[in-house]
Amino acid sequence: MTERSSPGGQDVGHGGSARVRGGAGGRDETAAVDATASRAAVEAVWRIESGRLIAGLARVTGDLGLAEDAAQEALLVALEHWPAAGIPANPAGWLMTTAKRRAVDAARRGATFHRKIALVASEATAQEPALDSDHHIDALEDHLGDDLLRLVFTACHPVLTLEARVALTLRCLAGLSTTEIARAFLVPEATMAQRIVRAKKTLRDRGVRFELPTPEETSERLASVLQVIYLLFNEGYAATSGTNWARPELCLEAMRLGRVLVSLAPHEPEVHGLLALMELQASRLPARVGTDGEPVLLPDQDRGRWDPLLIRRGLASLTRAEQIGRPLGPYVIQAGIAACHARAHSPQDTDWARIADLYAVLTSIWPSPVVTVNRAVAVGYSRGPAAGLQVLDEVLTTGQLADYPYLHAVHADLLERAGRHAEAAAAFQHAATLSPGETERAIFTRRHDDLTHRSSTG
Repeated sequence: MTERSSPGGQDVGHGGSARVRGGAGGRDETAAVDATASRAAVEAVWRIESGRLIAGLARVTGDLGLAEDAAQEALLVALEHWPAAGIPANPAGWLMTTAKRRAVDAARRGATFHRKIALVASEATAQEPALDSDHHIDALEDHLGDDLLRLVFTACHPVLTLEARVALTLRCLAGLSTTEIARAFLVPEATMAQRIVRAKKTLRDRGVRFELPTPEETSERLASVLQVIYLLFNEGYAATSGTNWARPELCLEAMRLGRVLVSLAPHEPEVHGLLALMELQASRLPARVGTDGEPVLLPDQDRGRWDPLLIRRGLASLTRAEQIGRPLGPYVIQAGIAACHARAHSPQDTDWARIADLYAVLTSIWPSPVVTVNRAVAVGYSRGPAAGLQVLDEVLTTGQLADYPYLHAVHADLLERAGRHAEAAAAFQHAATLSPGETERAIFTRRHDDLTHRSSTG
């Protein structure tokens, strides 16, 4: 059975300048090191502050595209200015002041932004601190929480495709460059750039306002936000293509966004549930790859390498979700499943009966053939492979997931455990054929070869 991130956590299938002393080239080396340190500082501040920066600009401009462009221009100015002038005492305030001035300039250049000029210019010039001032812009600080929440809901607006929501979220909230986002999802940089431009244009053309949704819209919009963060984490936990088994940096970005969302929506159990799920899943990342770089499946992992801090944080997040006192949704249920794995000291200690029960609940509130596949795994371990195969037949007979490699991998694993080795080998071969990722394809091929060898020698 391959380890694969899936509903419920079920595994299927920068600072100051450095000085260099030396000979005649010492001054040039010092300058190079200073420039490198300054660039690292700019990038660190940008990664931390970009969401707040764009959110504040979007509030005063009313245009997410204009805000993001102004913020990017401020970043470029910092990259040019800081190596020569030094890192300001308040780099975040410096970036905000510079970005607001750039937004004013952009508004003045565009005939369609006349009404915005007065609003932006008044906030940018009224008692505005100098570029190197230590003071924050109070008006923006007062609205910080609401601004970030507006940015989250705008970047994940339902008028955008799911791919566009992910790209815009990573760009505006996580501070990733177009190059980084393109590399993460294995698409050309030009393709990702077009996707981001189209997303901002769609928001503008459809008249999407930079505002919080109405109470009636909140549930739908929050579900969209959670979906984007969940998709981002899953792509990091188990890459769907390429040679990497996992991309931990994407998991870290998803968890960071999840923590931002928790701070902005602390009374939503599903927000805590998603964060719990991600933290519990991410705790296994150190053990998912062996010393030789080969993937290590869940039953074979050294659980002593699981991150205890993330496990504690995940369990605490799950407890908070359960204590809110509202009906539990799919992310809380999935976190409960992940918690069963986290609490087990060995594969034999896993409470598969509880996991199967939780999957039955998840199926009732969030019906999906993928959920059924995972329930088949849990039933197979709690009640035997024959019972698991019976559950899996609910999906196999419909043909809904015919091209889903993990359906066939689960089928193969259950068949193998039932002693039907020839059928299992064929199912693993089919899973390998369908797998887009090289690592998973190699795992399924190896399982096929092992079963074929055993059948021929047995």
